Amino acid sequence: MNSKQVVLITGSSTGFGRLFTETLARKGHTVFATMRDPGGRNAKNASEIRTLAEKDSLPIHVLEMDVTDDASVERAVNAAIAKAGRIDVAINNAGYYLGGLEETVTTEQARRLMDTNFLGPVRVNRAVLPHMRRQRSGVLMHVSSAAGRVVLPSGGFYCASKFALEALAESYSYELAAQGIESVILQPGQYETPIFGNTVTGADVARADTYGPAKEFPAKVGGALASTAANAQEVADAVLRIIETPAGEKQLRYFVGPQDFGVEEINDLSKQVQAEALEGFGVTADTKFRKGKAAGSV
Repeated sequence: MNSKQVVLITGSSTGFGRLFTETLARKGHTVFATMRDPGGRNAKNASEIRTLAEKDSLPIHVLEMDVTDDASVERAVNAAIAKAGRIDVAINNAGYYLGGLEETVTTEQARRLMDTNFLGPVRVNRAVLPHMRRQRSGVLMHVSSAAGRVVLPSGGFYCASKFALEALAESYSYELAAQGIESVILQPGQYETPIFGNTVTGADVARADTYGPAKEFPAKVGGALASTAANAQEVADAVLRIIETPAGEKQLRYFVGPQDFGVEEINDLSKQVQAEALEGFGVTADTKFRKGKAAGSV
């Protein structure tokens, strides 16, 4: 893969996505910063990014993308390909936090969460993979969370969306390896981003009336996360290191956080268990990364 890469990032208007955009562009990588409605609700954010790019001569292009809409995703990916000719890295970053006691979360709220946090990456990956396959190279990066490994009471639906993303991303890593395409998982801990300020809470609040002390879980969890949040630039720096790691040498999972909470221990055990499972199913050799031409190509 070229040292300077073409990177598509979802959810780039604020938070991690905004930091990833600037950090990668300042190192010479071409970045397509995607977001919903850059001409409306995100007009200010889009304008700030474009102004920064012009002022500092950074290779950043703002594109509209709603990860919950198949057509919107396809348009953005096609626009990036038309402009740059390739996409080397797709960073699935768009997502939000849904909190509150689980019984207070309506089925419609749960559906919307999964449509963004889980099906969003499905749409993006389906759009970019045909191009990566033609290139015989590429990286799918999935921004999960420490909450994709450990469960927070009052954050169960958010955790479920990240647990699902972890499973999907790991399966991609096995299936795509022989074609020279890597799938990696980034697991940030608690960092200072707008995600908790934009938290959606369970709408059926009357359901919490019988819970007694458990009603305080959302406030306790939120307070603990906010009080220990670290500088989010650490995560952007980790993303830079990951995408600049040579092809075939990347790990499946990267935990980055001010506190471990046992995530690394779970990752290590999972790696061991998965290796044994793959061997048991007789597919170990087929999951190895191959540099160069895709399997079956000439």
